[in-house]
Amino acid sequence: MKIELKEISVRELTHGYKDNGDDGVIGYGGLLDIRPPYQREFIYKDKQREAVIDTINKGFPLNVMYWAVREEGGYEVIDGQQRTISISQYVEGDFALNNLYFHNLKSNEQERILDYKLMIYLCEGTDSEKLEWFRTINIAGEKLTDQELRNAVYSGPWVSDAKRYFSKNGCAAYGLGSDYLNGSPIRQDYLETTIKWISNDCIEDYMARNQNSANANELWLYYQSVLSWVRVVFPKYRKEMKGVSWGFLYNTYKDKSFDSKALEERIVSLMMDDDVTNKKGVYEYLLSGSEKHLNVRVFTDSQKREAYERQQGICAICKEHFDIGEMEADHITPWVEGGKTNADNCQLLCKHDNRRKSSI
Repeated sequence: MKIELKEISVRELTHGYKDNGDDGVIGYGGLLDIRPPYQREFIYKDKQREAVIDTINKGFPLNVMYWAVREEGGYEVIDGQQRTISISQYVEGDFALNNLYFHNLKSNEQERILDYKLMIYLCEGTDSEKLEWFRTINIAGEKLTDQELRNAVYSGPWVSDAKRYFSKNGCAAYGLGSDYLNGSPIRQDYLETTIKWISNDCIEDYMARNQNSANANELWLYYQSVLSWVRVVFPKYRKEMKGVSWGFLYNTYKDKSFDSKALEERIVSLMMDDDVTNKKGVYEYLLSGSEKHLNVRVFTDSQKREAYERQQGICAICKEHFDIGEMEADHITPWVEGGKTNADNCQLLCKHDNRRKSSI
């Protein structure tokens, strides 16, 4: 790896700056690829980009930036994309600082900004060496997410096409599924979640196999299928549906037939049940039948003590006497049959009988 430190003025950096949207962002007279395929979209908030310009105005040094030298000529930003775009947007007049756009400044103030020197490390090496640098020096500002790092490692036509669906502000995936998924498309949460679903949590393997694929059609069609299935099985939307692992449920239960009307009746009942402490788990419970997803409220210590005294320490099944620490609380009428978690429905069983009963 060859590394060279170079001073570049804001004037040189912003010369020929152009934001081509999905086709990338360029600067430095067209020689600098400011947003290579593995880089994220612009995410700085107003205060962050204003802080960059304020630093330049005061003549303070900005953190050093890193560019990779391309074999075919030109450069690409390894670290410093957000600062570079902030500077270029300000000079282009895209935002104001202290109610003054760049063109509102006096000529000497403009010249001071344009003459400001940026410190750039130019790095030459193989793709793997550049990516390793990318990981190593990404230690300041907005940290990369795990998925953003994966996008760097497996950059290619597949990642570029997948980002078109999943990684833009207002992208198609957000429009279709924002009520059902957590996170932000621009931080790659939608892309990561969908790959995790389709690959059954083997994200790197899936991306490695598809790195050179011409498009991400399979992933996009899968995502649409998951959400269509959810809307058919659970047609009434509730806020508790956001963030459920729908893809994993789709993978397991998509070929099973469900009565949506009957499911809705059960949902209403479970949502009103005070014993169900995890309302989000209602959906997975209805598909899998496993009560663990509901976090059904357990008996309190005082309820256990009341039952113990009432039973005089005798197990309700084997009729043997035990200390309270050797016994466990059990619903007389099972919760699934409508039994409540209250003192009247509480009995104590010895641990052996309680666990044997639970396994039946």
